[in-house]
Amino acid sequence: MGADRAILVVATDDIHTDIEPLAVAKILKAIVDEEKPGNVLAGKQVINNDMNATGQMLLALMGWRQGTLASKLEIVGGDAIVTREVDGGLQTIQVKMPAIITVDLRLNEPRYASLPNIMKAKKKIMDEKTAADYGVDVTHALKL
Repeated sequence: MGADRAILVVATDDIHTDIEPLAVAKILKAIVDEEKPGNVLAGKQVINNDMNATGQMLLALMGWRQGTLASKLEIVGGDAIVTREVDGGLQTIQVKMPAIITVDLRLNEPRYASLPNIMKAKKKIMDEKTAADYGVDVTHALKL
């Protein structure tokens, strides 16, 4: 919503095949290296495996600072002020940017796109790439 363009990475031909968090983090690192964003916002977890690992793996690969489980985020100068829920209540931390922030569902209230904006979105640029385009092997490293 509100994006000027998008990148779709097709990592597998089978939509029922999970991609391990490390492979996703490597793909994201390649995109970050190419796109050079000031910050990265990532979800805290995904519905398929609920590992809460990709954001942390990405920051380990990038060497950036982190703010995890953000329920509130403010940018002040060159710092990100991250408020997160912890067992005892709320905790606020300040991290220098660039940073990787994993976000909680409480961070924002999603907007619903209007019909005119849905039509405009169809005209936006969406690059389609593969994991191989970024030099990432998505073969499972873990065997069950």
